[in-house]
Amino acid sequence: MGVMNITPDSFYDGGRLTHSWDAIKLAEQLLRDGAQLLDMGAASSRPGAGFIDPKEEQQRLLPALKAVVRHFPEAIISVDTYHSTTARMAVDAGASMINDVSAGRFDPKMFPAIAELGVPYVIMHMQGQPDNMQKAPAYRHLVREVAGFFSEKTEKLRELGVHDIIIDPGFGFGKTLEQNYQLLANLEYFSVFDLPLMVGVSRKSMINKVLSTSPEQALNGTTVLNTLALSKGADILRVHDAREAMEAIKIINFYNSHK
Repeated sequence: MGVMNITPDSFYDGGRLTHSWDAIKLAEQLLRDGAQLLDMGAASSRPGAGFIDPKEEQQRLLPALKAVVRHFPEAIISVDTYHSTTARMAVDAGASMINDVSAGRFDPKMFPAIAELGVPYVIMHMQGQPDNMQKAPAYRHLVREVAGFFSEKTEKLRELGVHDIIIDPGFGFGKTLEQNYQLLANLEYFSVFDLPLMVGVSRKSMINKVLSTSPEQALNGTTVLNTLALSKGADILRVHDAREAMEAIKIINFYNSHK
């Protein structure tokens, strides 16, 4: 899954996609480099970010989304949003998947909207919300609590008739450095849900804090973590750099075929 942030303030690539043509060029590059999904978002969820008004989000998102759909009609496009109104407009404009960092917590109308839209839905675990999630996150039993969260959310979704669910443990969302690595070390635990598992560690601080790098310098660290995640059962990698992620996938697949 290739990341396309149509925001001025994302932690790594904010402000790069200011026009629809920029989005088209990035989509072309990601698809050429092997991305099988494009994830377009117009609301930053970096640590400290506040909520965005859905109308502002839609003003940023929809022109770029429509342009990408028009130029790449065969592309599978996910939209990263926690607003149900944006989700509805995005699917109407050609998106075929919704990625919700709040797992329906920020908008009680999201689950019913997904049920009506009938599209795949990514639910991510986050403790708190972006503006406070990194202020001393605490757990008694991290992996069990994250799993319990998914159990509760998937049950509610299934009651509404939603079955095409993808889970994302939410690396960097309400977790300390140590908690992120504990979660990664226990990633195979989430196979109990028998659902696709998405991992997003691309260029995040869990790399930079260990290596003393910046997001711009974190590609090698990202590949290392992506490889570890694949070896522990990740099905989808959400990345800024599709070519390097695809190389990791190919090597892991070849390795697994020769065990």
